[in-house]
Amino acid sequence: MKKWFAVIGDPIAHSKSPNMHNTWFNEMNIDAAYIPIHVKSEDLENAVASLKILGASGWNVTIPHKQTIIPYLDELDPLAEKMGAVNTVLHLPDGRLKGYNTDGAGFVHSLEEVIGKDKKNQGVLLIGAGGAARGIAFALKQFGYHNLTITNRTVEKAEEIIYELGEGRALSIKEADQLLDNFGILIQSTSAGLANSEFKLPLSLEKLQEGAIAADIVYNPLMTPFLLEAQMKNAKIVNGLGMFVHQGAIAFNYWLGQYPNTNNMIKRLTAELSS
Repeated sequence: MKKWFAVIGDPIAHSKSPNMHNTWFNEMNIDAAYIPIHVKSEDLENAVASLKILGASGWNVTIPHKQTIIPYLDELDPLAEKMGAVNTVLHLPDGRLKGYNTDGAGFVHSLEEVIGKDKKNQGVLLIGAGGAARGIAFALKQFGYHNLTITNRTVEKAEEIIYELGEGRALSIKEADQLLDNFGILIQSTSAGLANSEFKLPLSLEKLQEGAIAADIVYNPLMTPFLLEAQMKNAKIVNGLGMFVHQGAIAFNYWLGQYPNTNNMIKRLTAELSS
């Protein structure tokens, strides 16, 4: 029987996930389909029940439902439980719904695809302390990056994540600015990377290490203001597209037990976003 999958969110029309997953199904000769479903917050409980009744094999969850979907699931993967957010749901054969979060792992996969796996001892500065930063912080620890510092406008939010991680340190923006040359990897996880963002990155890159790695989680635009400035300082750039593709690939693997071709997808979407 044909399997089907979905992504739910509000809004959802902009999502590139259907295109990505349906391309993978075609490439791998898998008889399946993936559709976007617009779900408003007040309809979330009914939507989850409907997806279950109608036999969806799994689905992705995007803004604003990543936290609020949790009460409607039967089980959480340990990482999703720590993060308090779910972006992937697997409909198990026994009918139960299990939630995962692939965002953080997707970021680490994309980072290591560019820089390799031998930089785990580098000092990492994570800029921002929102939901995305939280997922990345837990994934970095899981993958062996233990020299982590988080900086945020409201330093108390950074301290909360560090406390839950059980390692690392939190700094104010001013402190991080002064100590920037201590870090070999910078990760920009705030909305300052968005093309239409009204926020400006509060951190100066004046003291950026020569040859440091600068990563942004935003993939549209591919080159954010943060990455452009870092590139002028001769940093190695990691844009957010790899994170998007790998988080989808990890979800795909949870659903179907196969890992799709991420390299071709990154090239394909890079061409689309560059045109």
